[in-house]
Amino acid sequence: MRSYAPTLAILLSIFLSCTYAESIRSIFLFKDVLKSKTAALRTSGFNTLIIFGIGVTEDGSINYYSNTPGSKDIVVAAKGGYVGGDALASKVLSFKKGNDTGVNRIELSMNSAHVKELMAKGAGDDTVLAKNFKALKVAWGLDAVNNDDEKVYDIGSTVAFARMLGKVGYKYTFAPYTNLRFWVSVEKQLNAGLKEPGLLMDRVYLQCYDGGARNNPAEWSRTLGIKVVPLVWVTNDSKPGQGTTVAQARGKFNSWQGSVAGGGYWNDYDIEKMKLSYKQYGDVLTSIFK
Repeated sequence: MRSYAPTLAILLSIFLSCTYAESIRSIFLFKDVLKSKTAALRTSGFNTLIIFGIGVTEDGSINYYSNTPGSKDIVVAAKGGYVGGDALASKVLSFKKGNDTGVNRIELSMNSAHVKELMAKGAGDDTVLAKNFKALKVAWGLDAVNNDDEKVYDIGSTVAFARMLGKVGYKYTFAPYTNLRFWVSVEKQLNAGLKEPGLLMDRVYLQCYDGGARNNPAEWSRTLGIKVVPLVWVTNDSKPGQGTTVAQARGKFNSWQGSVAGGGYWNDYDIEKMKLSYKQYGDVLTSIFK
């Protein structure tokens, strides 16, 4: 009798390779990365780090806003080249280097200031803005740009900007807390005719705290047609009522499991300021999202 075991094994292997995707375990880096605890971020179970925050100026230069006492805002890309310094570049690159790191993706989170005006002047990959983002991508080993627009919500310029970034090698992601219709419209245009893993807009980090505290990740996933990554805010003294303990985070992520692509936190600065544990918060994600 002919055996079909090898054929079935091969088919199963192909099926798993096509369908398996590592769950997203993310954290936003609010603290100046030069002062962040590199080892903890690398080894606590996070596979995605999102650097907050980046902004563009009227001339297309890119600024890194430190958000940390004792640090200052700096220009990291201008006139088509990287100008952020070797120390900063080395620090960002170090997150994905070494056998002990679990980090495989680094994103920039940026606001929407000046994007509409710059896109009106040109959205080609030969513009100074595009060259600046390409230079920063190379210098920092970046994978994606995250849109944290909470004010402008201009569909045309957002789509043009994302497509420009796609041409120089970035993926594009969202971090919404409201205005679902806007994000649906942008996602449909950016991903029209595309399929995984070739999507341009490939992730949504949904704010489930503060202004987005009532957000339902399953509803956002269903409406967008892409599983979102819910974010909770760790214990903090800025808005204590929006803080989430390790135990509370576990409860929330467990309740959302199945309808989401992973989970994440806002933010590293508060973990360190409040003397919390990266490992404990990371363990919540690794135990729920494989």
